[in-house]
Amino acid sequence: MTELLDRAIARVRTLPSEAQDELASVLLRLAGEEESVYRLTPEEEASFADSRAQAARRDFASDEQIRAIWAKHGL
Repeated sequence: MTELLDRAIARVRTLPSEAQDELASVLLRLAGEEESVYRLTPEEEASFADSRAQAARRDFASDEQIRAIWAKHGL
């Protein structure tokens, strides 16, 4: 184990059990041991359904709308 990982684990040990479990789960996912399944909220499901419907209609942002977005962010 590297010194950095050892320090991180020592720090995590000082956290409450729930936080330890959450961080352990993240580490296992990053290491490829645990597969993460994200559950969409009803709002996210509705948003994706709307996006798919717009794409099916070929209802995309205009060049002018895209330029406005770029300008808004200074690009």
